Amino acid sequence: MRRVAATIQLIMSSSQSTVHSAASARAVNPISSAQSPMPHARRRFLQSIGIGSIGSIGLVGGLLTGCGKNVPKDSALVPSNPTVNYNAIAQQTHPFYGAHQAGIVMPAQKHIYFLVMDLHTEDIEAIKDMFKKWTAFSAKLTQGANIMPYGDNPFVPPEDTGEADNLGAYGLTLTFGISPSFLKKLGLSALAPQEFSDLPLFPRDQLKPELSGGDLCIQSCADDPQVAFHAVRQLVRQARANITMRWSQSGFNAYDQASATPRNLFGFKDGTANQEALKNAEQHIWVNQPSWLKGGSYLVARTIQMHLETWDRTSLKGQEETFGRTRAEGAPMGAAHEFDSADMQRTDPSGKPVIPENSHMALAKKTDLQILRRSYSFASGIDPRTGQFDTGLLFISFQKSPAQFIAIQSALGKIDRMNEYTTHIGSGLFACFGGVKEGEYIGQALLESKQG
Repeated sequence: MRRVAATIQLIMSSSQSTVHSAASARAVNPISSAQSPMPHARRRFLQSIGIGSIGSIGLVGGLLTGCGKNVPKDSALVPSNPTVNYNAIAQQTHPFYGAHQAGIVMPAQKHIYFLVMDLHTEDIEAIKDMFKKWTAFSAKLTQGANIMPYGDNPFVPPEDTGEADNLGAYGLTLTFGISPSFLKKLGLSALAPQEFSDLPLFPRDQLKPELSGGDLCIQSCADDPQVAFHAVRQLVRQARANITMRWSQSGFNAYDQASATPRNLFGFKDGTANQEALKNAEQHIWVNQPSWLKGGSYLVARTIQMHLETWDRTSLKGQEETFGRTRAEGAPMGAAHEFDSADMQRTDPSGKPVIPENSHMALAKKTDLQILRRSYSFASGIDPRTGQFDTGLLFISFQKSPAQFIAIQSALGKIDRMNEYTTHIGSGLFACFGGVKEGEYIGQALLESKQG
């Protein structure tokens, strides 16, 4: 350390000497500081000794690092080649083609861009062409490629907007779904399964028309928000003749490992029960009938406003009784670990249930139904009406039948303690097609049916 200090002192003395010499020269031949070349000369000198525009901190840090253990040339901190991408997450890819659409049963990525659109055409051939293009482009985007290479003519707009150039795929998945109104507009309502109809209005719903309904959706998830948005942007640009954007929501997840349960903005783990749904996906998630939806799933989207200011004034005990789980571990109240079984019969010394009967978990558990939750938090600025955070949860669930979600949401009803802190303001139901084989396109079984 004494050697480091001495080196720094020597450098600073040299720097001061240089500046003093420059000042003397100006005294002999004065010119304005704006005209003087000396600041540039001093900057070049400082850069040559490792200080540059960031002062002596960079030099000190470099010297201290040199006094420690040697840093490998290929270290992420000191890459031997700065042009090489050392981010393994950026290189993660998921195939677009497969038995099921990606972005459903796989662990949720950290970012989502969810878009709902309306059709403004009844031309089924135009929709076929749109889905064919979306299929081809999605297969490229999910592998980290542009939808089309840049052309040779610089005087025409490029096909790809380029904001994801060189970023990598970041585990991008694209999931497509259609609503009952999609079938109606294209004259395909006869092909709709009996359970496929708009969700009912639930108790305490305050739905906004501009955040509800729509004809089709794209769920774009990735471990980078710009990659997720870029994918949706490309698909929309190529479909402007057939669709109008209705509503969208971006969101984020927080977890330390991909297998971990994310925490919502209330500070609680959200999605612990997913393990049970995934154990038997055929029973809880995947659709068998009709044939055009085989291997698919029903997607429910709910925009839930979270009143953080009210929540933040609630005691920890009150918060845990609202969820029915501990905040730190996510364990059922009365248990130690997140995935411990919930003992709904256990009582405290006073005879009251350890897990309150009107807690969010207790009410949902009474239905004995499973859905797959794939929700994302959002923070969209400030609500101008209240001056508070515009925050919430983009609740997304996948289930074999809409009846599963309807039963659970109805059970929560008016008595769910969570209602004090949340308001449901958006809603949508979509049938997500089964997976796509190479050579096929999204929704082909539906759009090329005999009645299509």
